[in-house]
Amino acid sequence: MSEHKIKMAMVGLGFGAEFIPIYQAHGDAEVVAVCRRNEVEMNKMADQFGIAKRYTDFEQVLSDPEIDCVHINSPIGDHAWMSLRALDAGKHVMCTVPMATTIDECRQIVEKVEQTGLKYMMAETVVYSREFLFIKGMYDRGELGEIQHLAASHPQDMDGWPEYWERMIPMHYATHVVSPCLGLVDGLAEYVSCFGSGRVRDDIAEKSGNRFAVESCHIKIQDSELTAHVWRALFDVARQYRESFDVYGTKKSFEWTLIENEPHVLHTAKKPEHEIAEKIEVPDFAHLLPESIRRFTLPQEIHNAEHLSFVQGGGHGGSHPHLVNEFISAVRDGRSPYPDAVTSANWTCVGICAHESAQRGGEIVRLPEFALQKSAVATA
Repeated sequence: MSEHKIKMAMVGLGFGAEFIPIYQAHGDAEVVAVCRRNEVEMNKMADQFGIAKRYTDFEQVLSDPEIDCVHINSPIGDHAWMSLRALDAGKHVMCTVPMATTIDECRQIVEKVEQTGLKYMMAETVVYSREFLFIKGMYDRGELGEIQHLAASHPQDMDGWPEYWERMIPMHYATHVVSPCLGLVDGLAEYVSCFGSGRVRDDIAEKSGNRFAVESCHIKIQDSELTAHVWRALFDVARQYRESFDVYGTKKSFEWTLIENEPHVLHTAKKPEHEIAEKIEVPDFAHLLPESIRRFTLPQEIHNAEHLSFVQGGGHGGSHPHLVNEFISAVRDGRSPYPDAVTSANWTCVGICAHESAQRGGEIVRLPEFALQKSAVATA
């Protein structure tokens, strides 16, 4: 990249609007254009942040030569085709989760990145949350010992969300539980076995083509003796929102709180005291960021606190500025972002393969070969 600021276009301005002030405050980036189908709402947001270029058609964004990158926050069904069109147009891509909803779409994106040498990053919030960064630090310092098991759950009541969620398969939106399990040990999923349990109401089953209320999956991690267990629910399960991640090691184990906004629990093996569990407060990790965007890890910097992703998700653990900094740094420095296209495909394909397994009564389903190899794209 040249030394000019990296020029971003923000596509989708609901949840996506939260990223605009972070890009604007980052010393190496600026948002020069926004895109939203609803022109009235788009203009309100563009006026708020002083953005001149305003598009209602995604193709207009792609034909703008000033734009270096697009950050896609559109509905899930648009993620794959928008990412592919952007890469075809010579734009780097940051896209919210999941990468796609089919194996073939994931394959196309991986191949397109390999062909073009452009950067693709799936904006997975969990692996940049303060909880993950805290656990990852402990693991890297050897404080957890050998990892023995990983687990994660993400029950979330999607009633009241946009209608397209009623057509969603639980495991097709599983990256928030898959990513921390694989990301902690820098592993890729090799194969999965998943069971469906219970039944959603008839209207949801008809719209989604899925009858299961809960999908529960075991993941075999490639080149490892480890497995992870993850489960998802979208409708008709009486459970407070929980986007959790548990890690069990030989020295210490971390368990996510059962009730939102209560302390997490750290277990220490063979302490002199009888009670080895302690409640802990996880620190913030703003110090890892450029000073200009550190404040955005804090809840008071959320501009759209009424959006359901914040009401139920608690602001994604301060992850947003970390995502922005990783993507901008990767584009600026000509390196692969984390997660790159292959890793993003692996995390996404876990859920797609898991649902296929559930439909077959738990039969083992192997991930596709393109999602099992680290990217061979050379950094520029």
